[in-house]
Amino acid sequence: MHRFAEESYRQETMQPVNVICIKWGQKYGADYVNTLYSMVSRNLSRPYRFVCFTDDPEGIRDEVEVKPIPEVGFADFDERKPWTFGHGWLKLTVFAEPLYDLQGPTLFLDLDIVIVGSLDEFFEPEGEFLVIKEWDKSDATGNTSVFRFNIGAHVDALEHLKEDPVGARKNVRNEQEYITQYVDRQGKLKYWPAEWCRSFKRHCLRPFPLSFFQQPRIPEGAKVIIFHGRPHPDDAIAGRSGKWYRKVLPTTWIKEYWR
Repeated sequence: MHRFAEESYRQETMQPVNVICIKWGQKYGADYVNTLYSMVSRNLSRPYRFVCFTDDPEGIRDEVEVKPIPEVGFADFDERKPWTFGHGWLKLTVFAEPLYDLQGPTLFLDLDIVIVGSLDEFFEPEGEFLVIKEWDKSDATGNTSVFRFNIGAHVDALEHLKEDPVGARKNVRNEQEYITQYVDRQGKLKYWPAEWCRSFKRHCLRPFPLSFFQQPRIPEGAKVIIFHGRPHPDDAIAGRSGKWYRKVLPTTWIKEYWR
């Protein structure tokens, strides 16, 4: 029985998975996609496809599968109405069914993360929708910088938004509030272990006044460092905080991982 369990686990971990990202507009260039691919290639041991959905494939490395941002049969998205560009709403297009020829377990990664540990474990927990628990929210809201789902499993979230785009967004500020609260109402929401995904600003920066003398650290157990707002990874390397009241010393370890 023990040998059977080991063989079953080995076969499961050899099944291909998807790692996807999305890039639109001018906020991030192809270098962010290329760096993300490089980090994934060093930190995921099982077979995978790496797919970037984008409106501008220029400069993206050949190893990345590049596909247009999916059309979802919702004019606001397909015609790129202004509100869909803000607050991450276009990320919801990855819930389209079909999603080109992709199938099965899929890990979504934001472009501006820094991977500092193995990604293998992100495919191990059971669950229909796994996401980061948003650090400053007491409700169900998740942070969608890193989430896992099965292709086609949440097309109903798109349909709900399509049927009543104003009402569906009435009590939410952004895409991550919408999708995580939606799947939570269905009883499908689960969170990653808290230590896996840590905020650069909340968990890496030293408290005042130590931030003036010690560079940010990698929290114990962290696998992915999340950069939300400013600074971005390149800012942190250079010691730019993006805010006058937040001191960020040049963070040399980011160069080791963000490449």
